[in-house]
Amino acid sequence: MDRISQLAEQLGKALKAQGAQVSTAESCTGGGIAEAITRIPGSSVWFEAGYVTYSNVQKTRQLDVCADLFASVGAVSQEVVEAMVRGAQGHSGARYAVAVSGVAGPDGGSPEKPVGTVWLAWGDGERLYSVRRLFSGNRDEVRRQTVEAALAGLVRLLAEENPAMG
Repeated sequence: MDRISQLAEQLGKALKAQGAQVSTAESCTGGGIAEAITRIPGSSVWFEAGYVTYSNVQKTRQLDVCADLFASVGAVSQEVVEAMVRGAQGHSGARYAVAVSGVAGPDGGSPEKPVGTVWLAWGDGERLYSVRRLFSGNRDEVRRQTVEAALAGLVRLLAEENPAMG
């Protein structure tokens, strides 16, 4: 079993033990986090919803991200992923949520946000955590590393640890 499947299975066991659900709000991963979670048998018990909001319009429409944020800080930002988490929790009713937005490449990077830049955020209904990561490799590798970091952060969050550490 690969690392992503192991993390998804570990997450599922922790969510089931708590009787809790998780939702995902994804941009650069295109649903990869939700796919990893739902490849685990029985995930319908703990997976509530997945939002793939690739465009800024959909981040606003589906997750209530303030449209003004895109002009002021950009889609790949702490403010946007934190708003995505709150939107996913609010719309799905899930206690836990993770959100990601990044520059997977090969194009789209800038000096301030080079290819591989990803913002991740996690929430549990009370606390909200976020972190900026710079992943290396090609598009597929950046996306895989993002999915792995998102799942590992959820596992840490359920263990009452800071998901942004690690």
